[in-house]
Amino acid sequence: MNMPLLVSVVDDDESVRESLPDLLKEFGFAVQAFSSAQAFLASAHVDQTRCLILDIAMPGMSGPQLQQELKVRGFCIPIIFITAHGDLSERPRLMSHGAVDCLMKPFSEAQLLKALSAALPVA
Repeated sequence: MNMPLLVSVVDDDESVRESLPDLLKEFGFAVQAFSSAQAFLASAHVDQTRCLILDIAMPGMSGPQLQQELKVRGFCIPIIFITAHGDLSERPRLMSHGAVDCLMKPFSEAQLLKALSAALPVA
């Protein structure tokens, strides 16, 4: 039996950390949620993560800063950015730096599934 792929969620919004993992588990993924970029980097799950759902604006290290830090450390994890801010002007830059997608909160299940399909190999 195949182990489910690990999707990690990094968002300072507690409601996102509570609701998004439930949805991802319904989709068949294993999930870990973190309240900050620093908590994710300090975890034992970085090298097991197959996709990262990452908030753009967080206290401390931002999502784009975490993206850069992962590159510096040699990790190539597909990233789906999420944001509650109405401005997606950063989207082209994030995509040019390797993000798979950038979704505006609230996003639909269909949008998330489309982004996850693009990020993860089909089993």
